[in-house]
Amino acid sequence: MPVLPQLEGSTFDADLRNRHSIYDYAAQDADGNPEKWRYEFWIYNEDRVVYAIHGGPMAGRKNFQAATYQCIRPGELWQINWLEETGTICSMCWDITNKCLSTLLAFSKGHWTESVVAHGDKRNPDDFARWRDLAKIGTQADRILLSHLNVEEPNLCAGIIDFPR
Repeated sequence: MPVLPQLEGSTFDADLRNRHSIYDYAAQDADGNPEKWRYEFWIYNEDRVVYAIHGGPMAGRKNFQAATYQCIRPGELWQINWLEETGTICSMCWDITNKCLSTLLAFSKGHWTESVVAHGDKRNPDDFARWRDLAKIGTQADRILLSHLNVEEPNLCAGIIDFPR
């Protein structure tokens, strides 16, 4: 796969290529009870991200997406962005130095209100078709924004379980 122009001469290979991470969100269920949302992702190459969701309302989802990567500070901070078939926009800042992630998810109305329909595996044609239909529900103004920083203590990003070099 050719290197994308914005990554030429970057530290992508040293910083991100073949990285794997498991991280948790401390969230609440519909009744306000504590709930852990567990996500796992792999940075496969310079234009792809692969992930699985193991906890929370989106648990059971396995996917791969075309992604864009932007180096903010070489060896320290990267931004990763992608658009889901469901219409959901995902943006993640990966702080390598402090081992933490900051995310913004802009869920489409369909993806948020029909989260069970979003479960499955993209390689399954029926799942994929269902996911694409979720993007047709609602408008851009109906998005549900969810931002999160994996922090357990002030000034300490400790939400990463696995952060290999």
